[in-house]
Amino acid sequence: MEMLDAVFVYQMHEKQELLWHQRVHSHEEGQYELHYFVSGSGSFSNAQNKYTIYPGSLFITIGETIHSIEADVEESLTYYANLLQCPEEQELFKKLQDRNPINIGPNWRFFFEEVRDKGLSKKQDLRLSACHQILGLLYNLLAGSTKNDENSTENIRLEKAIRYMQRHVFDMLSLTQIANHVQLDPSYFVRLFKKRMNTTPMKYYTNLQLEAARALLTCSNLSVKEIAAKLQYCSEFHFSKRFKQSTGASPSQYRKTHLQLLGN
Repeated sequence: MEMLDAVFVYQMHEKQELLWHQRVHSHEEGQYELHYFVSGSGSFSNAQNKYTIYPGSLFITIGETIHSIEADVEESLTYYANLLQCPEEQELFKKLQDRNPINIGPNWRFFFEEVRDKGLSKKQDLRLSACHQILGLLYNLLAGSTKNDENSTENIRLEKAIRYMQRHVFDMLSLTQIANHVQLDPSYFVRLFKKRMNTTPMKYYTNLQLEAARALLTCSNLSVKEIAAKLQYCSEFHFSKRFKQSTGASPSQYRKTHLQLLGN
């Protein structure tokens, strides 16, 4: 059992981004993909079926099933996607795919954010933990339960903080601003956030900005200087240095490599 990929797509609207995420594709046998839509509208095609996307909808796709996403032009899609390899759970995924779309409601953002964070970890035990969290959710759904046991007051505030950071990714928020938004003391907020997300709020926010930078480099015509300015970096040099520390490549190298992968 392995988490092969975990992504967060925020307000998908750039032309190249749409071409990539709306492509018709499938995965290998024994691989299964989940899409959880946070906001926006559109349609989800799975094999011969076409479904309406709405906030709080979850879609299951089993390996070798052709599927695609089509976003409404006026309402940009925001969603999480997880790709797992666990052939031993074939029956579970088949049964749930027949229930598409599964309405689990809008309050699962923190759950999927935590799964994404663990799924991308270098630590195998955390990646395995992410898989088990997904399987726990799916077995509950199979049993007819959509109750989110994670909805404690603390987790609701963490979800609110994450949503706030995602919405203001281009605004260079301060720790005080984020803590004030969720009505917590900054020191307590840092401890709470780190306990659940294994990183500090500001490191998480920086990673969100770098994710936005990667999307802009591959899905827009903005120059590196313009992207640095959009993300409120004091200089192109500072942005490039931070970007290379994160990805191992300069912004220009990253753009060239990924545009080649996209066939451009």
